[in-house]
Amino acid sequence: MAKAKTQYSCTECGASSPKWQGQCPGCGQWNTLVEAVIEAAAPAGRNFAALGGASGVQTLAEIRPREEPRQPTGVEEFDRVLGGGLVAGGVVLIGGDPGIGKSTLLLQALARLAQASENVLYVSGEESGEQVALRARRLQLDVGRMQLLAEINLEKILATLVSLRPAVAVIDSIQTVWSDALQSAPGSVAQVRECAAQLTRFAKQSGTCVILVGHVTKEGSLAGPRVLEHMVDTVLYFEGDTHSSFRLVRAVKNRFGAVNELGVFAMTDKGLRGVANPSALFLSQHSLDVAGSCVLCTQEGTRPLLVEIQALVDGSQAPSPRRLTVGLEQNRLAMLLAVLHRHAGIVCGDQDVFVNAVGGVKISEPAADLAVLLAIVSSLRNKPLPGKLVVFGEVGLAGEIRPAPRGQERLKEAAKLGFTHAIVPKANAPRQAIKGIEVIALDRVEQAIEQMRAW
Repeated sequence: MAKAKTQYSCTECGASSPKWQGQCPGCGQWNTLVEAVIEAAAPAGRNFAALGGASGVQTLAEIRPREEPRQPTGVEEFDRVLGGGLVAGGVVLIGGDPGIGKSTLLLQALARLAQASENVLYVSGEESGEQVALRARRLQLDVGRMQLLAEINLEKILATLVSLRPAVAVIDSIQTVWSDALQSAPGSVAQVRECAAQLTRFAKQSGTCVILVGHVTKEGSLAGPRVLEHMVDTVLYFEGDTHSSFRLVRAVKNRFGAVNELGVFAMTDKGLRGVANPSALFLSQHSLDVAGSCVLCTQEGTRPLLVEIQALVDGSQAPSPRRLTVGLEQNRLAMLLAVLHRHAGIVCGDQDVFVNAVGGVKISEPAADLAVLLAIVSSLRNKPLPGKLVVFGEVGLAGEIRPAPRGQERLKEAAKLGFTHAIVPKANAPRQAIKGIEVIALDRVEQAIEQMRAW
């Protein structure tokens, strides 16, 4: 087989060069030339009209979609994030910091699939077979039917996949795989893109579900080209501190299920174990009610989640007061402080304000606004909120409290966990009373502050 020809193309202007250069000869940008395989040109005089007539064109109404069957992995929290399980022919990309538990989770999932008489293959590019076997023994997994291949050459991996035709194949990791068609080193942009494209093409043609493990950069995003996330069907991120025993798996893209689903795991000596009640992780157990603490009911995918929001307001010792958030958007904190000053008359201009979401969870939805404001006012006045109070709602610049999606589900989850009071937007007020919880529906920030004074 003749070796494919390569050239270097600029990612900014598209100019090509036969060899790598530090500066693009076309646009002058630095370090933008990446290696790519030269595609064979179509022969001159090709009759495209005849080819177009041979393709089958259908109207959308004629196509009968079919529900893709799911293959549960046996790890309940992992199946939740995937949308119910693995799909035949699907490509899943999972990324996270080194040592966060990616290989451990996938080894557990493949071991359970193998126990269910599924033909599975684990391709290890970073560890030898002995190292993988030691991990499986430490986790006490039954891997008698699980197949392992320690290889990093793409052509050999594809030949093995074609021969075995496994139902599920894990590539750990895509940054270590290299192809003979390219001259660049493993992990380069060209190698990652080409290897991922070849594996994706095999998955779609054969029906094998391929799971790719990806490295992350210092900024926390997946290493390699951004196009890698567009090629795959599902993108999962591992979150959490390596010094903590808890791990979060979040879906940021899923063609076969809901996005922003969250799976919660606890790292034990026997591997990752799913957490049945994740809200308990993010709620601190205070012996007495403390100022600056407010419980938020947030929504992660289809799961309501209760998280404690803590705020600390203290006199600033510097000319410029500090505004710091952990797990929340920092720019939104500055906006909320301005709304608090304008519409409630509470000034924090000379105060340092620190806001933290307990448990290391990251909250991106605006429904956390009202809980953040109440926690700040509670800390400023040194007055605790009721211990069994839950809050959610978005705050607008005009001081209005906007509704949050799936308000009924949030309230039912709070009532199930023993909360007796809730402050919610007026539009989220339930039509029928929810047993065990008193709902206070408000539509202005000033009303929420007045309610605090009443307590």
